[in-house]
Amino acid sequence: MKLRLLAVVVLALAAGCEAAPSTPAPTTYELPPRQVRPDETALKLPPAKNGDTEFTLIGLAAGLPSITGSHTEFPAKGQFVRLRLVVTNTGTSSVLFDTGRQLLVDDQGGTHPPEEQAMVIKRQPRQFDLGHGVRIEFDLYWDIPKDRKPATLRAFGGPSITDMKNVTGTDIKL
Repeated sequence: MKLRLLAVVVLALAAGCEAAPSTPAPTTYELPPRQVRPDETALKLPPAKNGDTEFTLIGLAAGLPSITGSHTEFPAKGQFVRLRLVVTNTGTSSVLFDTGRQLLVDDQGGTHPPEEQAMVIKRQPRQFDLGHGVRIEFDLYWDIPKDRKPATLRAFGGPSITDMKNVTGTDIKL
């Protein structure tokens, strides 16, 4: 009888002591903020897509007279423009991403491909396999005339399953 009474008391106490509600798991990654480079302006633009590739532009530096690498200083013919961006593959398969296709459109409508020597000196990638769900952050460099201002990135993602040519790109205003 005492054992039965003890069991009833234990069950009653257990029923009254529900577990504290658990905190739901976060739905986004909490990435720590990073310092903006001294010559750079932080950009707060919404992400833009081209095919299965998402572009987030996070930093811009213009009017750079030269760049310095580990072994050399390289002067601009006009001015260097550096854009820091994050590229994410939102598709279901990997894509070959080509940094050389990304065009800078200036304020007078001129288009400029990335400056190859600057990209090499700063050890930035030329092409890479962007796997499913992969996100990568890097810089692009252009050399544009001194009297021009960067206005737009014409972004080209990797070809998707439905668009193997991807010739139009997506314009992202800076």
